Amino acid sequence: MQIPLLQEVVIILGLSVLVILIFQRLKLPTILGFLLTGVLIGPYGFSLIQATHEVEVLAEIGVILLLFVIGLEFSLKSLMAIKKTVFVGGSVQVFVTIGVTALSFYLTGQALTSSIFMGFLFALSSTAIVLKLLQESGAMNTPHGKISLAILIYQDIIVVPMMLVTPLMVGDGGNLWEAILILVGKALAVILAVILGSRYIVPRLLYAVARTKSKELFVLTVVVLCFSVAWMTSIAGLSLALGAFMAGLIISESEYSHQATANILPFREIFTSFFFVSIGMLLDVQFFVSHLGWVLLFAFMVMMAKALIASLAALVLRYPIRTVLLTGLALFQVGEFAFILSKTGLEYNLLSDELYQYFLAISLMTMAVTPFVFKYSDVILAVLVKTPLPKNFSRIMYHPRHASDAEQAAYDFNDHLVIIGYGINGKNVAKAARFANIPYVILELNPDTVREERAKGEPIYFGDATQEPILTHINIQLARVVVVAISDPEATKRIIVSIRGISQKPHIIIRTRFIQEMADNYSLGANEVIPEEFETSIEIFSRVLSKYLVPQDEVEQFIGQIREGSYRMFRPVANGNEKKGTALQIPDIEISTLKVTSNSNEVVGKSIADCQLRKKYHVTLLAIKRNEVYLTDIDIATQIETYDILFVFGRPEHIAAFNQLIEA
Repeated sequence: MQIPLLQEVVIILGLSVLVILIFQRLKLPTILGFLLTGVLIGPYGFSLIQATHEVEVLAEIGVILLLFVIGLEFSLKSLMAIKKTVFVGGSVQVFVTIGVTALSFYLTGQALTSSIFMGFLFALSSTAIVLKLLQESGAMNTPHGKISLAILIYQDIIVVPMMLVTPLMVGDGGNLWEAILILVGKALAVILAVILGSRYIVPRLLYAVARTKSKELFVLTVVVLCFSVAWMTSIAGLSLALGAFMAGLIISESEYSHQATANILPFREIFTSFFFVSIGMLLDVQFFVSHLGWVLLFAFMVMMAKALIASLAALVLRYPIRTVLLTGLALFQVGEFAFILSKTGLEYNLLSDELYQYFLAISLMTMAVTPFVFKYSDVILAVLVKTPLPKNFSRIMYHPRHASDAEQAAYDFNDHLVIIGYGINGKNVAKAARFANIPYVILELNPDTVREERAKGEPIYFGDATQEPILTHINIQLARVVVVAISDPEATKRIIVSIRGISQKPHIIIRTRFIQEMADNYSLGANEVIPEEFETSIEIFSRVLSKYLVPQDEVEQFIGQIREGSYRMFRPVANGNEKKGTALQIPDIEISTLKVTSNSNEVVGKSIADCQLRKKYHVTLLAIKRNEVYLTDIDIATQIETYDILFVFGRPEHIAAFNQLIEA
């Protein structure tokens, strides 16, 4: 019995394993290995794969799963927060690229319609590659990561009107306005379905599925949701990838998003490998070699132009120079949807065979270079930032354009606190400073946050703290303390270097995520580094000790010893004088949190007096959480209901027995 595609799957995955093993030894990006695998097995290589269309279908599934996982890690609230970035930044990037490309091709003698269509193609960047690299580098939630995601979402939306306009350019479009109105109507219907599904349908469905405790059913449900929403958007005339992203957004609003991500990731890795291989299969090796010089020149020109235009889009949104440049370095390549659109161009004779091959070669070159640019973006950025700029231009890039009286007052601060980053940690530090009447200044990269908080009266200013002109502008050299509370470890290091390049006076306190990042920050000049994972562990064991009813003064004493000894150990020069631990007296009783899931037993629906908790079950009920309300005044008339969360006190074995009683 012959299984269709089995031979192709074995060849693709088998050869991919060998190629990527070699690439890992050479420390080359995995994506590049998949592209090379596609070149080797494709029709222009050794022609090992015949079912190219079927492989493209598998590749499309890979893109769907990739966008689905991105949607799971995002949320509708996050998407609404960047709607301005999507439409303003996306419009600037797409339409400026179309204009520049169309003008360039038209001046070389190409027809106007072909020139505009080439603008369509080069305006699109690779959603699959960029988002994968942003995920792997942990940059998805950085400012340039959010801008890149916003522009890519806009590109995925705009590709549909591009496909509608393409037939019109050759006089074969039919009633365009009618088609657009129908498309908009369908799109609005899909968006409405997404909102309703995320609020009312999917959370209840996933709750019912999760209660079965069946892993198979949960995975099946998640996959069905992913592909059903993608299918709906496809029917509406939108891309499958955009539908998958929406499906991820629906589930991201529920508490099951993390489990869904964990279940989908293995499938995503397999199918995205087919996508990158299928892209490599398109390259005509003979044409590429014979036109290598021109291909390299044109690819370089495309990368430079797209990087500058993407940077312009971020600049229009008033982001600082570092974010502007990183956005350009992320979106300079040609995208996978351009390959789909190019087939429409071939169908309507907007592309000649030679121009199509040039497009493929240039596009694959830009894709192949992308992982290297991501890897060495910090080096490239350092070179670009050091490039001498005109004084006025530098002021525009690094400083607020207009300083109000309140802003000017901040520049006169002396012996003040500087807070860099206004997330949860930054807000708490600001609250403490206000409470203690300490003068402080806040630096933040998110322009919306700056606008909102400034309206509330906060001394917050827009600026990139890695740039010395910004730091000088807020008198960093006169500050007593600087708190760096951002989530980008590389930017944190550059901030320390920038501060120390100006002054040794400020006491720098760094917030970092992991203990292994502490040594580098200390070596660069930080005075104190607070690792989240260490402080989280302290919070956890302090609560554990409290649950075992250890006296609070003993807990505080033990925490003090742990902090004192461990932070000395984490510093570059450790002091070996450690204090001996305190003997903790832990009684054999505990306080536990139990959920009532049974509908009928000896407890549910009865009062405390009727069910005789203490006499029969030897536990004491301290409080009840019911429908987000805490009931703390417990008396003999208090009743226990299904889905209550009970806070009980007693011996471990008695609590375990009582928990079995109230479980379904």
